[in-house]
Amino acid sequence: MSGDIKRVLKLFVSKQEVSEMKLDARGVIGDKYYNGDKNRSILISSIKSYSVAKSNNIEINWGDLGENIIVNFDIYSLKIGTKFRIGGALLQISQNCTLCRSLSKIDSKLPKILKNDRGIFAFVLEAGEIKENDEVIIIEGGD
Repeated sequence: MSGDIKRVLKLFVSKQEVSEMKLDARGVIGDKYYNGDKNRSILISSIKSYSVAKSNNIEINWGDLGENIIVNFDIYSLKIGTKFRIGGALLQISQNCTLCRSLSKIDSKLPKILKNDRGIFAFVLEAGEIKENDEVIIIEGGD
């Protein structure tokens, strides 16, 4: 990690790792949730989720949480309504990720362990492209 710079570590479209993704008002182009619930357009997880799982002796691989974006900072500290820029896209946090029973396929304890640390949902305010290693710039409402 580069000091305190907030960055994108990994990107996923329908659980497939990609080096870049395109977003528009309907979400991540090509993702299985594209053009679905606007407030659940993009799932962003933090490296913290993976650390929490590992500290509970649960090994998970990048992307196992179903996220579109993994970042190198504690995204869960940001408030609902926070606006931030990644690459060419402007996003806004819409809600915390709800508890997902599908995580129990990985380990029965995982849904409870990651109850407040699986991720946040965001929607697109300005369409654009995001690439791996792009900086995450908090615009408004952040810590």
